[in-house]
Amino acid sequence: MRTLVRLCWLLLGGLFIFSGLIKLNDPIGTAYKLEEYFEVFAQDFGSFFMVFHGMARTLSITLSSLEVVLGVALLLRWNLRTTLWSLLVLLVFFAFLTFYSAAFNKVTDCGCFGDFIKLKPWTSFFKDMFLLLLWAVVFFNQRYLRRVFAKGTLGTMYVTFALAVAVGIGVYALGHLPYFDFLPYKVGNDIGKLMQPAAPLRYKYIMEKGGTTQEFTEYPTDTLWKFKQMVALNPEDGPKITDFRVWGGEQEELTKEVLTGNKLLVIIQNTTKADRDRFPLINQLIAGADSSKKRITPMIITSSSPNEFDVFRHEVNLPGKYYFADATVLKSMIRSNPGFLLLQDGVVKGKYHYHDIPSRAKLEEAL
Repeated sequence: MRTLVRLCWLLLGGLFIFSGLIKLNDPIGTAYKLEEYFEVFAQDFGSFFMVFHGMARTLSITLSSLEVVLGVALLLRWNLRTTLWSLLVLLVFFAFLTFYSAAFNKVTDCGCFGDFIKLKPWTSFFKDMFLLLLWAVVFFNQRYLRRVFAKGTLGTMYVTFALAVAVGIGVYALGHLPYFDFLPYKVGNDIGKLMQPAAPLRYKYIMEKGGTTQEFTEYPTDTLWKFKQMVALNPEDGPKITDFRVWGGEQEELTKEVLTGNKLLVIIQNTTKADRDRFPLINQLIAGADSSKKRITPMIITSSSPNEFDVFRHEVNLPGKYYFADATVLKSMIRSNPGFLLLQDGVVKGKYHYHDIPSRAKLEEAL
């Protein structure tokens, strides 16, 4: 029993630290997920939840840092009983979110492990049930964990240090870009190739005749079979990017042009939250890229409406034409508003936050 309890203790503490660090790697992505929850709750339970919508980034770092700190405190066995009760509150909270998502099909990915590990709603819920089981084993067998690895002031110092490190990791990622990019638009990826299936998709056909359901790997020629459902047999070979599209003011398709030659995509997700103070430097970058010997073509892309963006670009003196893309796509492309993607024939050669605006020389070096 002692060995089982210690194994559960290690797993519970380690998983909390891992989960928190993965979220702190991309706090904006975690904030997007929280915003999605708040929007769903506002629709189902009242507009009160929209109060938290504007606090999503702060809550993202707070909750993620709390996971890390509680995981460290548990492994140190620091104030063990209080730590375990605090963990229970978080576990019940997460279990409610995942159950609600799964039962009512509201949020299809809980974001438990960020974009590193994608979990389906019911998988997420059962993961939380497993964590609650680990918690119960540890809580009801604390007698096997009597030794405290850091008592008194030393323990407080360790936990405080863990908190400072966790918050520091999150705040730095918030002001720059994720340390590790798990999204399909990461540096080195070929967007055009990821828009194509890795292998031909194969399907099975679920058909019904006379109250009998049967699966076929080829569509039956017998017309008495009635079609019910078509299911992909190798969905993992499907396109990794399915929604990338860029269009102009007249709805003309420009996706192919974006993925041809050297392009500097200046992504302004929306005009409401875009940092306006950086646009004098951004305008210099656009001018510098336009005159580059490597023929770098700047393209300004937004999800705002034409009227909103036209007013905005005059306010910040933004030069050149602008184009449009879906808001969710732009959020996936870069966690910065504004942000920059450097492409060479559709291959991502560089990604830059508006706090790290590159020089023309740096762009040319990346190509």
